[in-house]
Amino acid sequence: MADNENSTYEGFTAEERAAMKDHAQERKKAARRASREEKAAEAERDVLAKIAEMEDSDRIMAERVHAVIRATAPALEPRLWYGMPAYALDGKVVCHFQNAGKFKTRYATLGFSDVASLDEGTMWPVAFALTEVTPEVEERIAALVKQAVS
Repeated sequence: MADNENSTYEGFTAEERAAMKDHAQERKKAARRASREEKAAEAERDVLAKIAEMEDSDRIMAERVHAVIRATAPALEPRLWYGMPAYALDGKVVCHFQNAGKFKTRYATLGFSDVASLDEGTMWPVAFALTEVTPEVEERIAALVKQAVS
């Protein structure tokens, strides 16, 4: 590939590199755990610790999202995914919470992977912006998570 003086690509951002490092550490840590129960308990502690590190507004939303997901779909296992709280079914991430501070964005997001059963026709949303988690938003999250694991 020839050098292009007009090219603006400068590689991965510091935040993207940090997320990749987080992911590598998460995989190493998971490989060292012993029993399935121990893995699940430690993974949940890791998720809660990551949430506790967030700035106030993100932390409050992440705590509520975590509580709603755990109550709605207990089969989803909390884990870290690229340094973000995520929830997996049979080892595959179904949804995750990305705090605004993670990539210095304007709002947090609740994202769903391709294993989530959200299919609706030929086009459907897989990420939702969050600025506040109200009771109405909690209901919507619960409905989406329930549909995602159905």
